Amino acid sequence: MTPVAASPVESDSGGSKLISGLLLVAVAGLAVLIVRWPEPPPDVQPPSAPGELSVGETTCTSVALSWAASNDDREVTGYDVHRDGQVVTSVGGGTRSAVLSDVPAGAWSVQVKARDEAGNVSTAGPAVSVTPPQCGSDARAPSAPGGVKATADGTTVTMTWDAANDDVGVAAYDVFRDGAKVGSVDGGGGPQFTFVDLGVPASARHRYQVSARDGQGNGSSRSAGVEVTAGAVCTVLCAVTPVAEDTGVVSGLAVLPDGSVLYGRRDTFEVVRLDPGTGQVTPLGTMPGAAGTGGDGGLLSLAVASTFARDRWLYVFYSTAADNRIVRLRLRGDELDGASMQSLVVGIPRGKVHNGGRLRFGRDGRLYAATGDAGNPRLAQDQRSLGGKVLRFNPDGTVPAGNPFGGYIWSLGHRSPQGLAFDARGRLWVQESGDGLTDETNLVVKGGNYGWPACEGTESRSTGGCETPGFVAPRLGFAAAEGGCGGMAFVRDVVYLACAGSSRLYRADLDGDGLANAQPMLVGAYGQLFTVEPGAVGTLWLVGGAGTGTRFLRVTLPPAG
Repeated sequence: MTPVAASPVESDSGGSKLISGLLLVAVAGLAVLIVRWPEPPPDVQPPSAPGELSVGETTCTSVALSWAASNDDREVTGYDVHRDGQVVTSVGGGTRSAVLSDVPAGAWSVQVKARDEAGNVSTAGPAVSVTPPQCGSDARAPSAPGGVKATADGTTVTMTWDAANDDVGVAAYDVFRDGAKVGSVDGGGGPQFTFVDLGVPASARHRYQVSARDGQGNGSSRSAGVEVTAGAVCTVLCAVTPVAEDTGVVSGLAVLPDGSVLYGRRDTFEVVRLDPGTGQVTPLGTMPGAAGTGGDGGLLSLAVASTFARDRWLYVFYSTAADNRIVRLRLRGDELDGASMQSLVVGIPRGKVHNGGRLRFGRDGRLYAATGDAGNPRLAQDQRSLGGKVLRFNPDGTVPAGNPFGGYIWSLGHRSPQGLAFDARGRLWVQESGDGLTDETNLVVKGGNYGWPACEGTESRSTGGCETPGFVAPRLGFAAAEGGCGGMAFVRDVVYLACAGSSRLYRADLDGDGLANAQPMLVGAYGQLFTVEPGAVGTLWLVGGAGTGTRFLRVTLPPAG
């Protein structure tokens, strides 16, 4: 290591001593030479995701797990085991196995994350589904659920009921409308359960019942029936219709003027066209020079301008081997025209994680992009870096007049924003995941500083933190277990947030400069939800994932008025 500074100090004794980065060297009767050694750089790189997770001996009361090691630029100091998104046990960095005890009945998911001494946490390793066997012979059925209630909001009916009793454990609840099964709810948790029935036939009276079943398939009798009359008009979500599936990770979706949909396959860098009428998908080509990051990088986002029918430009935010960048290229027929590609913004930091990545055109005709800190939190406050920012630029990549810092940066202090949307008044909002504390929904203002890494949500992460003058507070926050939201879309005066971490869709009303009446919907019904985009009038496109597949869902919204 090379010393960075030295200065003499008088001394009457000889010898040497190392004190807090200072090497004191003295010889009797001579001056002391103080050598200052540089401090090591901060550790901001998270470990890699743990490798393949294996399930070993499984009983009705315990499950043995093992996984492949993570890598870190310094040292992995621990692993956290998550069951359905919640940490249930932790082990040291030298251990790659754990035994879970007091396991619940029914099916549940388990994943592992790694962390280092600085507190950096990896992305989750592969998820594995576990269904422990019942303990002993179980011939006794659960009791019928009680406390069943049903309320109608237009053509959406929300049911609640109390947990049933069983000598071993309830695995699931089945919900019936007018005698026909319309859905199921996992039996874990409680003591009260909820089911939302969408698109119920209007202006009719319906009878709802619930039954419980255990892991051996023993079913209870159905509960007492509850009757409710659906309204003539849907007021929340009217229907969710599966349209197509894909085996890849979908990131980025844009609706073309003819109603067809373009989307990106994040890890194979392909742009694909979806015909919403038939569900047919047609690959259009692979982005030239694209490269993965071993994490959440790759093909990140797509956008088209209102002029697409005339100019055929497709705007793409994606990773290369050197950076994240934004380009445009023309779509000619059913092919990407690679020869037409123009680089617009280059040099955006890339990393294994926190690549951000969302593109939106504003009413002003400018293109806005949300970028992540690439796993290096200090970049979010560095105006010399394009990481951890919202950027604003012209469609040809030039810097427009009016940007607050003279370059591309419109706002700063973001961690890994993946949702970007304009409301009906033309105001820009951004959705970003926190670092284990709070997800943030932010109203973006010109030159605004959103506090990362000193501040997360409304909680300080360092001295000063959220009390720092000039930091802009979020308009809405979610605890980590209830968030993990990335997709964002406004329809009229309602915002919709697609959440992968908590497998739900939030709906909230615009209330002046804030958001009110946030409601979680579709909780667990369609797996992780990655993307939400406005579709044709009165619809949303929702992209969800469960197991190895990705589903494209068309959501019918209430009529205007």
